[in-house]
Amino acid sequence: MKAVHTLFARRRFAALGAVLLMLACLAAPAGPALTAQPEPESARAADMAVYADALAAGWQDWSWSTTRNFAATAQVHGGAKALAVTFTAGWAGLSLRAPSDLPAGDYTALDFWAYGGAGGSPVGLGIQPTSSGDPPLVKQLNFPAGTWTHYNIPLSELGGPATIARLTWQERTGTAQATFYLDDIRLVGAPPAALALSVDAAADVHAISPNIYGMNEYGSSGAFAAFMDEIDLPVRRWGGNATSRYNYQNDISNHAFDWYFANLKESDATNLPADSAVNRFIDENFAAGSQSFLVTPMSGYVARNAPLACGFSVAKYGAQQSTAAGDGRPDCGNGVWTNGNPVTSNDPLDTSLAITPAFVTGWVSYLAGRYGTAANGGVRYYNLDNEPDLWWETHRDVAPTGLTYDQLRDRTLAYAAAIKAGDPGAQVLGPATGIWPYYFVSPYDGQRGDWATPDDTNAHDGVALTAWYLQQLKAHDDAHNQRLLDYLDLHYYPQGGVALTTAGDAARQALRLRSTRSLWDPTYVDESWIAQAGPDGGIVKLIPRMRAWVNANYPGTKLAVGEYNWGGQEHINGALAQADVLGIFGREALDLATLWAPPAPDEPGAYAFRMYRNYNGSGGKFGDQSVRAASSDQGRLSIYAARRTSDGALTVLVINKTGEALAAPLALANFAPGGTAQVYRYSAANLNAIVRLADQAVGAQSLELSAPANSMTLYVIPAGGGWWRTYLPVTLRH
Repeated sequence: MKAVHTLFARRRFAALGAVLLMLACLAAPAGPALTAQPEPESARAADMAVYADALAAGWQDWSWSTTRNFAATAQVHGGAKALAVTFTAGWAGLSLRAPSDLPAGDYTALDFWAYGGAGGSPVGLGIQPTSSGDPPLVKQLNFPAGTWTHYNIPLSELGGPATIARLTWQERTGTAQATFYLDDIRLVGAPPAALALSVDAAADVHAISPNIYGMNEYGSSGAFAAFMDEIDLPVRRWGGNATSRYNYQNDISNHAFDWYFANLKESDATNLPADSAVNRFIDENFAAGSQSFLVTPMSGYVARNAPLACGFSVAKYGAQQSTAAGDGRPDCGNGVWTNGNPVTSNDPLDTSLAITPAFVTGWVSYLAGRYGTAANGGVRYYNLDNEPDLWWETHRDVAPTGLTYDQLRDRTLAYAAAIKAGDPGAQVLGPATGIWPYYFVSPYDGQRGDWATPDDTNAHDGVALTAWYLQQLKAHDDAHNQRLLDYLDLHYYPQGGVALTTAGDAARQALRLRSTRSLWDPTYVDESWIAQAGPDGGIVKLIPRMRAWVNANYPGTKLAVGEYNWGGQEHINGALAQADVLGIFGREALDLATLWAPPAPDEPGAYAFRMYRNYNGSGGKFGDQSVRAASSDQGRLSIYAARRTSDGALTVLVINKTGEALAAPLALANFAPGGTAQVYRYSAANLNAIVRLADQAVGAQSLELSAPANSMTLYVIPAGGGWWRTYLPVTLRH
């Protein structure tokens, strides 16, 4: 059985909330930006409902001296209910608190209906820009008695606040008032700003590493092998929890937390280690022209030659909450007794052998002998295990205590050196951390819930774990004149119910497309528990953060994201997010990335890779030299551009993240077109193919680009006789 990468360890941190605020002091050090950053994506809002038959989700009633009935039926404008309001004292107020402080620029007006009480209802209306303080009642109204009246009040008439924290209707005569009614209250979304796109082929130029288009996949079928060849997959990773204890000598893994801590044979090999699962994996990669990326054990254990052994045997340790009986392994328990307590004092040798770094040297040496050294086309990339920050959960049968700062460093130094001893040209990636909090604090502190006074972290001067880790590697390398770590590798899964899920409802789909901003945007506050957990107020900006850590602590280290997944790969929404992520990886100069749980070759997510790696079915690729591309609203219409050094062509990918057709001018600078542009599109209109559209004329005159809803469109513009030109205003239309 192939190991399934569990989400349990990630989801469990959703409950940490404010207890992780201590992380705010562990912000990454500043570092020079690689290139000028694009403008942050706008967050244009649709209309926001405040009340319609009920107070909208997230809104709160902060009223005073007022009787409210949010389900009144005596007078109703729309739907089945209305909001009845009775001011029981002078200066009483109906005050509705927004789910968070809303950017007022996303809205143009407050819209509602009112039914006045006997004699009419004089009311002051105002918007509070913060949750506290007195409301600025800048609009005086008098709701006519006995009739519904519509109000659409521009925010400019309500003080033009920068933020919207509370909407307040207040009694202004100094006496109690008769009951009046409100209904269908909403904030009217601002119309989207005019879109404009631009590409400057001479700005922010840097190479795009082909290795950003990699994948994790080691249970490949014939269909996936064909897909690897189709997209010229550059790198494929043998990863996941089971690989942490893979024993190349007997071809057995322990599948840990993912499947009852059970040992399992990884193949039907009979001539070991020659025909092992890993060797078959490497052979497939050679056939497809892909680089191999292997996880090497670092916990001190690998699976022993006992393919039916279990970490928490029911016969040995007693009845447990659940077992693998449904799969014919009733003796394999989940490590939790029926009373809810974890099984303790189990013997790691039930399933595993204790190893030293010499075991890893032996494996790497064996691979170098079989396939050649890394410098001569052999296995090139080696991970220092898989998510060691989570061993205390995922591999608690052999590693029940979270790693300290020093333990992570010491294991890294020992096992990285072991890899280099087996093949000096091997590229080593670490620490392969899996969870956002453990970028900053030690698993030892996290396991104990020691967030307020993290002993281990404080003992290391409060320096973020990743920064300290890099400092220690550099100190070692300076002392020994040998680089042990070649890539800083952090795993990243967006939170908020997006990663490794199906597309979901409209709200989840919108969040999926917004959350790609967490990879780069210094203004984007993560829309999950990370917003309360810090640091930097919930701003992830993953790739710039990684670069800053490297520049400050271990210059020259490359950047990798060994696992990521934005979900929804079965849907156009996931395909758009995946295409956006790949564009960001290239623009931000990431060096290597491998998608966890890649899509099936016939799923929409696979077409996101095809748009970059084989858009025309004949090996056509997106450019390999990133150039500046900017959108006036990256949240609606994303754009990525690159030159292709093989023929000088300019490739421009435009992603429409919205459910409406969009049009925008595209201005080109410092590029002379040499003919018509080829146009390729993948969209909801045809989920089974990238469609070649009619070639588009490219000239000096101003034209318009149009993109249908939920689509990605690639323009391949041939280079003219000269590659450069000072400025050419060109726009495209199809």
